[in-house]
Formats: sequence, C-alpha cells, structure tokens
Amino acid sequence: MAVIKPFKAVRPTKDKVAHVTSRSYQEYSEEELEATLRFNPFSFLHIINPGYKFSKEVSGEERFKLVHNRYLEFLEDNIFLKDSKDSFYIYQIEKNNFKTCGFFCATSVQDYRDDIIKKHEDTLSQREQLFAKYLNTVGFNAEPVLITYSDNDSIQVLIDLEKQKKPEYFFTTPDKIKHSLWVVSNTDSIQKLICEFKKIDSLYIADGHHRSASSNVLARMSKDRNPNHTGKEPYNYFMSYLIPESEIRIYEFNRMVRDLNGLTKEEFLIRLDAFFRMENKGSVLYKPSKKHHFSMYLDGDFYSLFLRKKVYGFTDTLSQLDTQILYKTILEPILGIKDLRNDERIHYGCGKHNVIQMKDDIDNGKFQVGFGLVPLKINELKAIADAGLVMPPKSTYIEPKLRSGMAIYEF
Repeated sequence: MAVIKPFKAVRPTKDKVAHVTSRSYQEYSEEELEATLRFNPFSFLHIINPGYKFSKEVSGEERFKLVHNRYLEFLEDNIFLKDSKDSFYIYQIEKNNFKTCGFFCATSVQDYRDDIIKKHEDTLSQREQLFAKYLNTVGFNAEPVLITYSDNDSIQVLIDLEKQKKPEYFFTTPDKIKHSLWVVSNTDSIQKLICEFKKIDSLYIADGHHRSASSNVLARMSKDRNPNHTGKEPYNYFMSYLIPESEIRIYEFNRMVRDLNGLTKEEFLIRLDAFFRMENKGSVLYKPSKKHHFSMYLDGDFYSLFLRKKVYGFTDTLSQLDTQILYKTILEPILGIKDLRNDERIHYGCGKHNVIQMKDDIDNGKFQVGFGLVPLKINELKAIADAGLVMPPKSTYIEPKLRSGMAIYEF
C-alpha cells in the first residue's frame, strides 16, 4: 500500500515562473551559468549558487546557510509564494515528440524503509549525510525524487480529468520545451488519488536514490531531536514526482576507458575473443541493436561484440544486465577497473549523440577504447529492484529531467 500526501508547495508567481525555474545545475556550461546569474535576477540558480552575490566561491555549511538566506529573500520579494491549501501538482513536459506527465506529491519515508518504494542503486553514506545536513540547514527541497509506477487506468482517468481545466502555468523555455502545471486542491480529487495509490503494492525510484536516502537520514535526525514526534511532521515525507512507467524514457551510458591496462591492441582483442564473437565494422558510426550486443570503438574502427552465452553463465537478474556483463567480462578482468564509481580511468557519456562524442574523444587521444550498449528496459530495472539487487553505476539515463524551483517542499 503506497502512501502519497498532498502538501502546500512554495511556487513561483505566474508572471515569473519561466524566469525562476532552472535546469539541473550540472547541465549548465560555465558561460551559460555566468550569463544566467548576471542577467536573470529571478533564476533559481541564485539560490543554489549563493556565493555569486559576493563574487565568492562558498562550500559546506557556509554555502548551506547562504542558500537558506537567498531562499528567504525570494519569499520576501514575493518571487515565491506558499499555497494556502494542501495540493497535488500535475506537471506535463512536451519535448519534440515526447510528452510526459506526472504529479508532485509527498511520499513516505516509512514506505522507503519498508521497501514499498524500491531501489536499484547503491548510495554513498558520505553523500547521504552531507545532503541530509544540507536539507536540515536550508529547510526545503526543490528537487523531487523521480518515482515510477505501473500504468493504471483509474489513476490516469483522474489525472486526465484535472488536465481538462486551465493550467496554472503554461510556458516554453529556450530549449523549446513546453511546461504545464495544474494545481489539484479539490478535496474529493485528492482523496480519490490517495485511495488509488493505496491499492498499489510497489513504487520504483527511477532517479534520485541519494535524495531519497538523505531524506531518510534527515527524518531519523529530526525524530531524535523532537520529543513530541508524532510521525505526521513534514520531515517524515519527501517530495517526489510520480509518473507511469510508460511515460519515462531510459537511455544508455557509454563507457570510455583511458588505456588498455598495459595490453597491446592485438592482445586486447585476443582476450575479448574468449567472451565475444567480434566483427570489425570499419570507421562508420555503429551502435548495438539488441540485448547482450555491444559496440566498441578502438584505433579508428568500430566493432560489434556478440556475447558468447555458452561461455558466460547467467545466475540471476543482475548477471543478465548488459552493464554487468560488460563489467564482468571486460572492464574488471581485462582492463582492471574494479571500482566503477571512483576509478578515474573510466568515463561515462549519455545522450543520443554520445557515440559521436565518444569517437571524437578517442580519436583525439583522451581515451583509448569505448563501448556502446543498448538502453535497459523498465522491466529490467524493476526486476533488479524486486530482487533487492543493485545495478552497476551509470546503468541508466532517465528522462524526464525536471526543472528546479517549480514546486518546493518545506520541512
């Protein structure tokens, strides 16, 4: 039984929402970030990059406190307003031929602990603690956890009925993406959505494992220092964006490695032959076409690699993942990369045009070899989560990517 809860969001005013909301901080180049901070005083980037006001790089507790101060200024200047009613917030994104729609809500930390909200990635304790400290200091969360659920006709009917109304926001950003948001504050509509989710056994984190884990840490910290803890406090929940699984898109991360671990090209190819049937495809861009099929770019040529299934044994759902197969047959035993998260010899690239970037980087000597994979399917992600297993890092690049500052959850 999944628990969802409406909340009073802090949101930009209608006239400023297109200026306030921002892409993920990591997506901006240095030049674009500088231009946005200089010419757009309403950008949410001013809150998460508070040192700009003082022409100073800030970090740690100093940055956390300044983030809190900039947030208060946005409230004081009425750039942000807090809703008077608990609500759900339906948010639709249209990008080229891709339209996706879900809704912001508060999800339960207890559901996270009870594995009703299921995970498929490991988290680092140090990052959990750091982000929990950040949340505790700033007092709000502006980046929801992306959570998916099995397509449900009853839920979809309720959402579609709300979307027949005039949206609270409708705007287009410079990247030509259309954004629409509907506020669901009607008590009857809220209760119907809550009841439908009570019938759902499992939710799946698609993106945001560290954010959800940090919220769990924050909840424990807050409970320990609150002698009047009831379990209903805002810190017992975290903001999520719930979306049916048919409306997410999963892309692959390519792998690029700086060297061949002391092997010559010929020695490397011979080692690969133990696990793969190989074919040289020449210099024309080449991508794999199906599961257990990989591409490789090495010394100016693309290769197709077909797994020899009689040699590689499948033992569980994890062993069947292409990212795990690549790790167990090439990256670890041949190239000597044991720590996929921290080894500086490996780099990850994502996006539809990344095969071109991968080729350019290898041709320019930045890396020596690169591997392409097909995207994982949602049923593979769910199977890993259901089995309580963990995918290798950078197994999935998932869309939609949500704008920061659209809806803010206060603790």
